[in-house]
Amino acid sequence: MKQQVLIYSRFPKAQMVRIGEHYDLLDGAGKLPIETFSAGQLKAIRVMITAGGQVIPPEVLDTLPSLGAIICYGTGYDGVDFAETKKRGIVVGNSPAANAASVADLAMTLMLATTRRLLPADDYVRSGGWSGAKPSPSMRPGPGMTGRKIGIYGMGEIGRKIAARCAAFETEVAYFSRSKHDVPYAYHASLAALAEWSDILMVAVRAGADTEHAVDAGILKKLGPQGTIVNISRGSVIDQKALVAALENNVIAGAGLDVYEKEPHAPDALTKFSNVVLTPHIGGHTIESHVAMQDCVLANLHAFFSGKPLRYPVT
Repeated sequence: MKQQVLIYSRFPKAQMVRIGEHYDLLDGAGKLPIETFSAGQLKAIRVMITAGGQVIPPEVLDTLPSLGAIICYGTGYDGVDFAETKKRGIVVGNSPAANAASVADLAMTLMLATTRRLLPADDYVRSGGWSGAKPSPSMRPGPGMTGRKIGIYGMGEIGRKIAARCAAFETEVAYFSRSKHDVPYAYHASLAALAEWSDILMVAVRAGADTEHAVDAGILKKLGPQGTIVNISRGSVIDQKALVAALENNVIAGAGLDVYEKEPHAPDALTKFSNVVLTPHIGGHTIESHVAMQDCVLANLHAFFSGKPLRYPVT
């Protein structure tokens, strides 16, 4: 008989197929567990799979008295209250670095699409502006990549892969993180100093209370009117109201965003800017990344149900 596992977040069914081959999945399709399953069913649940950014309130944990492990599908775990898990003796696992390459690829895509004005250029062709030889301010030449200063906020697995990709574009790369790393890039002592140095600021830091709204109006002002910001981290790291104001007032040149303060992100002030490129949190959404994340989830599940430490614990 298969062990039962609760699916807490809303996942596409295709992402759970491999896991379902090994375990009996109780999938609430994103609803609160108690709304979908009986108290008796939940009482026996020992493991939950969740999307790392989705908040798990204490009231939800109260309905799962036997819960021993929370397994995050992906690298993030900012939705987990570690004070609560520690108090309840619940271990937490994730999928470290499983999607790092894919996220770094999208960071580069957003950077190039924004700085090279890909969306206005696409519209210029589709609208007939090019064939009609109509003047377009958006088609004025802008700076290329060679020699540009790329600042990376966060030098974890994703940050390192972004840095390596940026270096291949003949740019200067520097970074700021909580500590120095053994990497061939200049370290700045503060985010403010990095932003002031940078032409392009890449946000690749892990989300948490210490990084919430770290990129505020002051940081954006230091980035400057020729500066571009790219965020593939979490929406909470950027003060979104400050970002909108900076774009409206030409404080910065543009932005490439895969994440937002509220997701899914509905059309609003951000979506009206032609110098902003938006994607629907798809940084890690490649076949290779999903296979790697599923491998980590399965390894953690197998270890837990075998009475062993998690293969990929969050410590």
